[in-house]
Amino acid sequence: MANIGKTGRVAYCIGLSGMVLPQIFYGKISGSFLANWPGLPWVPVWAYLFGIFTIIACIAVAFDIKGRSTALVLGGLLLTMLVFGSLSFELFIDPDRNHLFAWGGLLTGLAITGGAFVVAGSFTDEATDKKPAFIRWLGKLIPLGPLFFCTTIITYGCFHFAYPKQVFTLFPGWVPYRMFWTYFFGVALVIDGLAIVFSIKRRLAAILLGAMLLMFLIIIHIPLAIADPLGANAFQLTRIFGALAFSATAFLIAFKTIPKRQGAFR
Repeated sequence: MANIGKTGRVAYCIGLSGMVLPQIFYGKISGSFLANWPGLPWVPVWAYLFGIFTIIACIAVAFDIKGRSTALVLGGLLLTMLVFGSLSFELFIDPDRNHLFAWGGLLTGLAITGGAFVVAGSFTDEATDKKPAFIRWLGKLIPLGPLFFCTTIITYGCFHFAYPKQVFTLFPGWVPYRMFWTYFFGVALVIDGLAIVFSIKRRLAAILLGAMLLMFLIIIHIPLAIADPLGANAFQLTRIFGALAFSATAFLIAFKTIPKRQGAFR
């Protein structure tokens, strides 16, 4: 279990680092982490600072340098940006907020945020009495990690039914019965997400979800990235790393253990 946890954490950190690296290169913050607020000053500065901090945090988590506390701080930062940056933008600013696709960036950020708390919970428990108060408070959010993650997974599954023609085009042309698979995987995402949230065969559901997301990475995201690796600020390339982080989160949910006194799940 320890090796699985370490592998999952490293995979998550590689995925998250790959998502933020283009931000440093292009000097722009991805919509997965912060909405494109009109008139936001010093965007390149914030992109560099956020990108560098995230990569340093990922290195610390991957090598277990105060890994649990670092993952909690990372999750706290991502959650703050999500609530005060992306959520408020979608609720009050975005003219396309009634279109489900407009929430795609926020949903990706929600899953990544949940992943950070899942990663924090995958570490062996540390003594918390000597930790700063904000670290102890963030530790109480660990049980919400799978809920954040699965909210995105379930909503993504609903995308398959709300916009089947758009999802259909993501599958390579050599895949037969693409419309069937569009609906099939939509159902699978919703069922797996609900099973994890409500602890119905949680481990099996999380393993199947992790394998499915890994398959999407290979069959869908890699071909799209090969076709257009640097278009739209390397959007397709970052989706590969996002899928890796998603898959790693699912496998960590399947195999990790959180101490019961933190209100954890199994």
